[in-house]
Amino acid sequence: MSAPATTPSLRKGQVGVGVIGAGNISKQYLDNLTTFPDLKVHVIADLFEEAAEVRAKEYGIPEWGGVEKALNHPDVEIIVNLTIPAAHVEVATAAVNAGKHVWTEKPFSLDRESGLGLLKTADTAGIRLGCAPDTFLGAGLQTALRLIQRGDIGTPLTGMTTFQTPGPESWHPNPAFLFQYGAGPLFDMGPYYLTTLIQAFGSIRKVAAVGSKAKDVRVIGSGPKAGEEFTVEVPTHVSAMAQFESGASSHSVFSFESPRTRMGFVEITGTEATISLPDPNMFDGDIRLWRAGDEDWTTIPAAGPANGRGMGVLDMARSLRAGTLHRATGNLAYHVLDAMVSITESMNSGTFMDVESSAPASAPLPEDWAPETLTLEDEA
Repeated sequence: MSAPATTPSLRKGQVGVGVIGAGNISKQYLDNLTTFPDLKVHVIADLFEEAAEVRAKEYGIPEWGGVEKALNHPDVEIIVNLTIPAAHVEVATAAVNAGKHVWTEKPFSLDRESGLGLLKTADTAGIRLGCAPDTFLGAGLQTALRLIQRGDIGTPLTGMTTFQTPGPESWHPNPAFLFQYGAGPLFDMGPYYLTTLIQAFGSIRKVAAVGSKAKDVRVIGSGPKAGEEFTVEVPTHVSAMAQFESGASSHSVFSFESPRTRMGFVEITGTEATISLPDPNMFDGDIRLWRAGDEDWTTIPAAGPANGRGMGVLDMARSLRAGTLHRATGNLAYHVLDAMVSITESMNSGTFMDVESSAPASAPLPEDWAPETLTLEDEA
């Protein structure tokens, strides 16, 4: 498994970052990575070097080029891997082999074999792996998790989550990859919801699921490719049950087939109360609590940082300097992947499937954790 790195890194001061992948998601990351003072983005790379150049000039990043430009950069300690899902493991492995720590967009991998191989390679090299989602580090979910952990709902027993939309082809300019193997509503959105449930209940031990696909072909609805058809390769509606190591259970719906959009629903019931969590794809949002005998929900505002994507990269960087374990680990991401693969296997077999991996508990993020504060100063 990926190394916890219990000793501080030899380098001091800001942690150098290189970004690989200049697509849509890179803007959300770079909005933060280029403003967190503990990080320094040295280079952005892409197979299409012109895309990297455009993004570099947009954010004032001094260097750009092909993938090797980032992998070989002497000042880069963390590679932020924002490539398409099918390339995640290949790029992450190349970064590990180049001696770089790696933060990868979700999913961690597309199958168990490649995911375990990446964990082993990183462990052998003493390299850290991190993976999205880092939304659970935001104020909304951290506040809710603190309430659960201190016993405000009693013993957590059950969870329900819902993500339903008509599908991203109506707004995404190039949506075909979201309907290919390694995507669909389960692999695209499942990591947000499953990561949240794992933080609340612990590791998943078994799953059962059914799935369906309403259309074999969909049509791009906007952008330069509007009107083009593409093939749907994966189930676009998934209904999944999970049982956790604690004995708790959950039911989740992941769907690209609903005319009515309903997303961000996460509700956890305990022996004493029910808590409604914010959207797990967001970093902020109020929490609602309902106790037996209450006439209505009590709203609890979120407390803590909610800067957005890149918080996990910053946590990795600060943990690297301190020699402590970062929170959104490769092991956690692999456990989520293992659960999603098991859900897919259950859909295909019609039986319950065991989930063999486990995820270490992630330490709470302090309310006063401040991304905008410089904490990694160079020694005089």
